[in-house]
Amino acid sequence: MSESNPATVESHSIDFIPHTERYGTPRSLFTLWFSSNLTILGVSVGTLGVAAGLSLPWTVAAIVLGNALGTFFMAAHSAQGPHLGIPQMIQSRAQFGVVGAAFPLCAVVMTYLLYCTANDLLIPGSIVSIAPVSGPVAMAIFSIATLGVAFAGYRLIHLLGAAMSWVSAGIFAVAFVLLLVRPASVAPAALMQPRGFSGVVFAMVVTQTAAWGLSYGPYVADYSRYLPARVPAATTFWYTAAGCFGGATLIMVFGAFLAAMVPHLPDDLGGTVAGLFGRWSALVRVAIILGVIEGNVMNLYSAYMAIVTIFSGLRERPHVGASMKLGVMLALSVAAFFMARAAEGHFQQFLADMLNLMIYLITPWSAINLADYYLVRKGNYRTEDMYRVDGIYGRFRWKTIAIYFAGVAAQAPFAQTSVYTGVIAARLGVDVAWIVGLIVPAVLYVAGSVSERGTRPALT
Repeated sequence: MSESNPATVESHSIDFIPHTERYGTPRSLFTLWFSSNLTILGVSVGTLGVAAGLSLPWTVAAIVLGNALGTFFMAAHSAQGPHLGIPQMIQSRAQFGVVGAAFPLCAVVMTYLLYCTANDLLIPGSIVSIAPVSGPVAMAIFSIATLGVAFAGYRLIHLLGAAMSWVSAGIFAVAFVLLLVRPASVAPAALMQPRGFSGVVFAMVVTQTAAWGLSYGPYVADYSRYLPARVPAATTFWYTAAGCFGGATLIMVFGAFLAAMVPHLPDDLGGTVAGLFGRWSALVRVAIILGVIEGNVMNLYSAYMAIVTIFSGLRERPHVGASMKLGVMLALSVAAFFMARAAEGHFQQFLADMLNLMIYLITPWSAINLADYYLVRKGNYRTEDMYRVDGIYGRFRWKTIAIYFAGVAAQAPFAQTSVYTGVIAARLGVDVAWIVGLIVPAVLYVAGSVSERGTRPALT
């Protein structure tokens, strides 16, 4: 059965995709990233600015700016996929070493585990409303559904993305109209409450929305690596960017609008949106659940890819079997379930801190990876050596590892969360740590010239 058949369980894992098995067009990247952003979790991120007291227009401006910045970097990672034909974090072995890549990979696993946890917290209300089950059982049902699709893999994920791009876009577009035409149910007068500009909150929203796009960086190329190598990098970049920026911006602006019109939003945002549809609310709930499953599948799939990349580096395994894939995904699902149970009742604070933590850990890796690909090596890699500890990339590249941790540490004075505020962040009143996390590692990496030059790309 063909790998491109959605009924086929994906046979490839972290290995190189042969040219004879490449298929598809860049258009699939648009639908995948557009639909994966149209979820209730995206709505939740959009509500944070208004909930913190920022006016609706300024919140929208911050959302647009943050998404533009985050999307630029994630799409630059996506452009690597067709050219190299390998998962994003396998490519990081060229910078960190075959085993040394485990350092940023641990941050990647934590990032997507946190995303899975956030989705586990968000979705039970929608499931409980249409099925006679308790909250924990609803979480378990959601986790099992996510596990099934993620195990099937790449093709089914793309197919679900194509379908949900239309369904989710239609639901949220109608919901927006219903907010306007049903004023009695949503108290639109709240939209006119006197709110103003706050530099602190504006910067917070930019950081949180930029984190949304940047967090896709470690796995975005995983979904473009099956495309034929002849696909131009610019084409891959723009289809990915258009889908991610369009979907994320629209859904977050909807969330900001919802927060401005509906005071005291509950944690069950799915119920708030579905309630606008009256007797059709149950069907809308189902569609919302499917949309969140799609996003959660990508998080689980990519956390699995990161974990097997770590352990395959230790054992020089270019491929892992279905049993290991299932075991890793199951362990991740169980971990997210119990983390969600522990965080119940604190969703908004968990979400805000989660976005900040992710951006502190991911941006230094992103800066190093992009600097290496576009400035140092200019896309020239020896792919087979990324699977060998005795290859040209070695076991550990300690200078790069030191630069990564220097990038993480450099952000500390500029960082701000609910439990920690850096010295400079306290004086400025804003969190700009992620900007430092992008600039410092990139400059150090390029200046140090830690990578070999002139190696040929291995695309056979």
